[in-house]
Amino acid sequence: MRRIWRSIDQIVRPTGRVFYGWWIVSTSAGVQWLAAVLWMQSYGAYVVLLQADFGWSKTVMAAAFALTRVESGILGPLQGWLVDRFGPRLILSIGTLLFGIGFMLFSQIQSLLGFYLTFALIALGSSLGGFATLMVSLVNWFDRHRAKAVSISQLGYSLGGLSVPLLIISLEAFGWRTTAFWSGVLVIVAGLPLVQLVRHRPEDHGETVDGIRVGDAGQDTTASAGRDYTAREAMRTSAFWLISFGHAFALLIVSSVMVHLVPHLNEGLDYSLAAAGGIVASMTAFQMIGQVIGGYLGDHFDKRYICMGCMVGHSAGLLLVTFATGPWMVFGFAALHGLAWGVRGPQMVALRADYFGPTSFGTIMGFSSLIVMLGMSAGPIVAGYMADRSGNYESGFTTLASLALIGSVCFFAARPPKVLKPLA
Repeated sequence: MRRIWRSIDQIVRPTGRVFYGWWIVSTSAGVQWLAAVLWMQSYGAYVVLLQADFGWSKTVMAAAFALTRVESGILGPLQGWLVDRFGPRLILSIGTLLFGIGFMLFSQIQSLLGFYLTFALIALGSSLGGFATLMVSLVNWFDRHRAKAVSISQLGYSLGGLSVPLLIISLEAFGWRTTAFWSGVLVIVAGLPLVQLVRHRPEDHGETVDGIRVGDAGQDTTASAGRDYTAREAMRTSAFWLISFGHAFALLIVSSVMVHLVPHLNEGLDYSLAAAGGIVASMTAFQMIGQVIGGYLGDHFDKRYICMGCMVGHSAGLLLVTFATGPWMVFGFAALHGLAWGVRGPQMVALRADYFGPTSFGTIMGFSSLIVMLGMSAGPIVAGYMADRSGNYESGFTTLASLALIGSVCFFAARPPKVLKPLA
């Protein structure tokens, strides 16, 4: 045990003090907690209440979510370039402000058009002030411990899922309008101070990657002997496209679960809204376990094979909840999907950074998002449309579970690109 603690201490305090990169990890976790509990993980609960108030169909509700993912995907290349050019802190500040204002406006909607417009603003703010922007900072501050750093930061997202029952209590006690308005206030009051702690590159602040000084006794760095890829160079490799499509196939299921899990549990399996929130929380608990495991696995084993196994877990989990005849099958879904999501999530960032380097990571991730958003947007629409046609989610979820297996093949084929020679 003493050896374990000594190893952890060397990672967190490589020079005798806490490496600033870990403060950025903690900040990233806090920002992702806000996005998860207030929007991404709780959208299914809003769907149930908005349908009750306005009578909108599942397809309409799913299309709103899908359009925001399309918006984020199209924005991705520009967002990535802006973050690489101006640094993450400015972009995070702008995004956080838009995210909060979007919620306040959302609380006042009276029409479908108003819903779509305010939802688009929420999505824009969440994208600029969230995951993709934060990851640019992390991949620049970490190399040797990159998967660990990303996985720990994503624990904030999982904690957001665990907190969804609290949001549901607010929705049921105060209504969705009041909850949405004060969610916007919370985003601005808590989120804006948090993002001021984020820094772009360690060398700009007298630090080094992983906090390890070159030549320190007993330490080594994992810096590539070559040079980082530009976005144009990365897109000329098969690995770029295979990782992007593999990620998109994974998000077919992830996005569908975000939008349709609570309605499926509530309408198809006769769970109360509070009980459905409990399932979301248990799924997220397994996601947290997966993130901790995934951080270790990603820094020690081939990330491609890890992702392959996770895709099978996503597919099997969705099939379990689709045809659930008892609580054990729903719990099995929560375990399989949660673990697969948690383990795979950090690999999506670390794998790209390992292959292409951190210098143009934001731009590379932005162009990749044009592909990834296809899965994020198509999944909810397919599931919602087929549910409206058939009256249940069986055909839609089964189709998505089958398609997701293709992602395993993509990750298997995504071999590392050749190391580029340093520029003369």
